[in-house]
Amino acid sequence: MFSMLFSIIAKKCRMQLVATNDGSHTLYLPDLDEHYHSIYGAITESLHVFIKAGMETMAYRPKLTILEVGFGTGLNVLLSCVSAIEHEVEVTYHALEKYPLDRELVGKLNYATMLSTFSESGKLFEKIHASPWNATVMLHPVFCLHKILGDATTFIPGFNYDLIYYDAFAPDKQPEMWTPDIFIRLFHNLNPDGMLTTYCAKGSVKRMLRSAGFCVARLPGPPGKREMLRGVKKICFEC
Repeated sequence: MFSMLFSIIAKKCRMQLVATNDGSHTLYLPDLDEHYHSIYGAITESLHVFIKAGMETMAYRPKLTILEVGFGTGLNVLLSCVSAIEHEVEVTYHALEKYPLDRELVGKLNYATMLSTFSESGKLFEKIHASPWNATVMLHPVFCLHKILGDATTFIPGFNYDLIYYDAFAPDKQPEMWTPDIFIRLFHNLNPDGMLTTYCAKGSVKRMLRSAGFCVARLPGPPGKREMLRGVKKICFEC
């Protein structure tokens, strides 16, 4: 599946820029029949699943360590950086990706325009994609980014995290990214009371998260999705 995905992404001429329902862009892979974000709103989905249900539930903490599985377009990094600045939270952010997007294609995404109320969004988005892989870059005094060029199926974190964004392609498109082994490894690299959020609400994924040790809750999903999942690393006998 990974080799197939790579061949699809390599054909950038086939990748299509799509406007979602909230006006923000996503990318569509015709050969995989998959979008990078929800067609009901790319920014809306990311804000709902990863920022509101994840990062901002921990905004009372002065410092956060975040791992994103599926860097993709860099949208989650941008929104997390904006949130960190607004809430004055110091963030160390690791973003894992095996197949980075072409910079020319990234340059067509309209996230900075859509977030025009935040004056730094354009410069931040440029810095996110200009940052070298496997190196640490200070995007802002409160936000440290480290992009990891790697494979989530074999990735062994050398770092403990407070929050994990699990944003891989859907299980029916990329099943090797949704396995018990991956979730067990991620669970062991979460700090106590650490959290994992994902847009996916499939029963099989919920069971894998529970088997890995997470206390799992189904939460209301973003537009177009009834539910999403959030797992917390704690002892819980009622979930």
